Amino acid sequence: MNARAEALLSAADEEAALELLHNARCTDGLPVVIPTPARVARMVLASGLDGDIVLGEMGPLGGAATVEKIAVAAVMAGCLPDHLPVVIAAVRAICQPAFDLSEVQATTHCIAPLIIVNGPARQACGGLASGFGVMGPGHRANASIGRALRLAMLNIGGARPGESDMALHGSPAKFTFCIAEDEEASPFPPFHTSLGYRAEQSVVTVIGVEGPHSTFFTGDADDPKSAERLLNTLAAVIANPGSNNSHLGGTAAVTVVLNPDHARVLASAGFTREPIQRELSARAVTSRDTLAALNTKMLIGQEALISAVRNPQNIHLLTAGGSGLYTMIMPSWCAGPHGNIAVHQEIEINHVCAMPAL
Repeated sequence: MNARAEALLSAADEEAALELLHNARCTDGLPVVIPTPARVARMVLASGLDGDIVLGEMGPLGGAATVEKIAVAAVMAGCLPDHLPVVIAAVRAICQPAFDLSEVQATTHCIAPLIIVNGPARQACGGLASGFGVMGPGHRANASIGRALRLAMLNIGGARPGESDMALHGSPAKFTFCIAEDEEASPFPPFHTSLGYRAEQSVVTVIGVEGPHSTFFTGDADDPKSAERLLNTLAAVIANPGSNNSHLGGTAAVTVVLNPDHARVLASAGFTREPIQRELSARAVTSRDTLAALNTKMLIGQEALISAVRNPQNIHLLTAGGSGLYTMIMPSWCAGPHGNIAVHQEIEINHVCAMPAL
């Protein structure tokens, strides 16, 4: 018997197998699809890659993220084969040294990976949602892809609550957090083009974030004063004086997911993405005295006004969700050797193979 066969679990039926996986702490607490050899082999075939190819190393345990192991996570999460290219790209992204995966997994902060999908993969990989309820339930591709990444982080990276995952409260975003940009509803070029990609490329961007902070704004794209008020509203939420971004020097990213109405307010006033980023960086500041009165031991630098995001390029601006009153802002953790920055990876969607029936 080879080493792989010895590692296989066995159970009398799928109900018993599910309990075995729960008891072994291999799940996220919710029921999973049982990763039988046939299901995993079918998922590996969908990747167009050999199962033993290593996509990267996952901390904190340093597990090798092979294609086969990622296929196991994808099966358990309920992914379809069409979803796998996005999962693989997301794994490659978080295994980049710049993501600081070991530190992200082990911190006491509630950081979770937000997966943003751009380009043709939005449709080609199972029809990812980008409109109403984009961050919530009811979207199979979004939910399954984000969940597959989390299950890989649990079972390959070894981050289990209270052991190596030391987040004090955790976050619902740690179950799954995957969205697509609504490129068609956006008045700005697709988000991934701001990272140096062409619009026709498919790209996954992963950013370590807190859960979404709802930002309320009433405005009118025909009112010339609306854009100014919206910028000030967004900046006030970004500069939340209780956030890590405000206290830890403003070196990390903030993600702003504009709803289509709010995006049009800014575009109608002549703003493109880069000027919006600059304006938000300049406006999202808090006085040192204000922060010192709240927390005396966690201030960095000597500036009288402390920026929540010093580098405008670290304000990641995209369009998604339904039209209406609310935009979502996700602060960051602002720590780790690389400062909790975004990582990205092209999605390979050109593999062609015949899928056997289960």
